[in-house]
Amino acid sequence: MNHPSPCHGRPGPVRLPVSTASQSPPLRVVNGSYGPYCVRYGRTRSVVLYAGVGLTHGRRGPEGGADVSDVLPLPTPVDAAFIRRWIRDAADEIAANRDYLTQLDAAIGDADHGINMDRGFSAVVTDLTAAEGLGPGALLTRAGSTLVNRVGGAAGPLFGSCFRDAGAELGDGSGAGAEDLLRALHAGLAAIQRLGAAIEGDKTIVDAFVPALAGFEKELRNGGALDASASRAAVAAREGARATIPMEARKGRASYLGQRSVGHQDPGATSTALLFGVLARVAGRSA
Repeated sequence: MNHPSPCHGRPGPVRLPVSTASQSPPLRVVNGSYGPYCVRYGRTRSVVLYAGVGLTHGRRGPEGGADVSDVLPLPTPVDAAFIRRWIRDAADEIAANRDYLTQLDAAIGDADHGINMDRGFSAVVTDLTAAEGLGPGALLTRAGSTLVNRVGGAAGPLFGSCFRDAGAELGDGSGAGAEDLLRALHAGLAAIQRLGAAIEGDKTIVDAFVPALAGFEKELRNGGALDASASRAAVAAREGARATIPMEARKGRASYLGQRSVGHQDPGATSTALLFGVLARVAGRSA
């Protein structure tokens, strides 16, 4: 198993497997550490530690591993400021695409998706401006509750539940890493599918969300950092939204149209792609 994230800001990071008996100097697997951490490896290289399992080396400490001075906490980029930027910039992006989203919805829905999403995210920004001292998980949870209450149609409950469950997954910590964000986004997708009973191919939010998470995870497993993983997710989400054009809708109001829903891009999938696009830009600025 390779550790996917480099030791940000440390010289010469290198990914090493957990099984390292042949390494020189030898590395030890140590249980009970709290990650992620960066451990210096020799003079110029470093490895990454994760919660519950750590790789250490060097001077023998109390447990026979690295001296405590060799263990350095890694940054947790998904903090409260990151989530605030994502939500604020998402609100701006949705406002800029309000008419486009409404036009998409006019073809196969109630012609109010852009209007409702704009109203909901504007309300979220206003609410979070007055909410101080909240961590990233609490911010997402609060944003989700506002979306449920302020966004009409199916979008409010779906996106609101997504944000709320993602926030609950992040928990009460002050910061999180790329792996934590991936788990939170998976929890958000599960909430959408639980509420909407949709799968890929139904011409819904899910058709952009599922490939986005697959792209995020693939990049992360290949050693990509948060910015690269989010960027890959954004590309996959856009492609997933476009792929809804030839689909026949099987869920929601669009399903009432049957074959007449073919040839139109799903507005919910399009909103999802916009959200992942903003996530990628925020992650890129935070790298």
